[in-house]
Amino acid sequence: MIARKVTIKLRYLGIAFAAMVLQGCTSVPEGLDPVTNFDVQKYLGTWYEIARFDHSFERGLNNVTATYALREDGGIAVLNRGYNTAEQEWEQAEGKAYFVNEPTTGHLKVSFFGPFYASYVVIALDDEDYQYSLVTGPDRDYLWILARQPNVPQQTLDALLDFAQQSGYDTEKFIWVEHTQER
Repeated sequence: MIARKVTIKLRYLGIAFAAMVLQGCTSVPEGLDPVTNFDVQKYLGTWYEIARFDHSFERGLNNVTATYALREDGGIAVLNRGYNTAEQEWEQAEGKAYFVNEPTTGHLKVSFFGPFYASYVVIALDDEDYQYSLVTGPDRDYLWILARQPNVPQQTLDALLDFAQQSGYDTEKFIWVEHTQER
């Protein structure tokens, strides 16, 4: 009987630990807030990746775009596409995203691998016509500059870099994405 109680307690501890780990993957970096008054309709469509922090799932890719569309279940379909310069071929990944809280807050969870989700947190966005976006993950190891065009005016880039630095990001880690291939 004691062994059974210990097993049940360990199982619940395991479930609680897994929940905390998964919650950590969809959290917002400490000290930051996602944008509010977010309008998903204005955010849909294609975005060019201007710069990113290095990570394994995009290593070696240029000409990277992300395209967002509404799903029938109320979520957002995600299509990431990039050109692998070493393999000389296009790669793409399809995923899905859902709002973590209110759909007017730029905090989503995105998945490319089954039940595993990670944060997609919009921390900066031009209010007018959604021409640029600064997106982070669950911590300061992830950061992307996205734009509707493959080039961003220097004044806009400077403002985004300044905001990122003030938010605790090491902008020297940015990889600047080339856009030289046709999609």
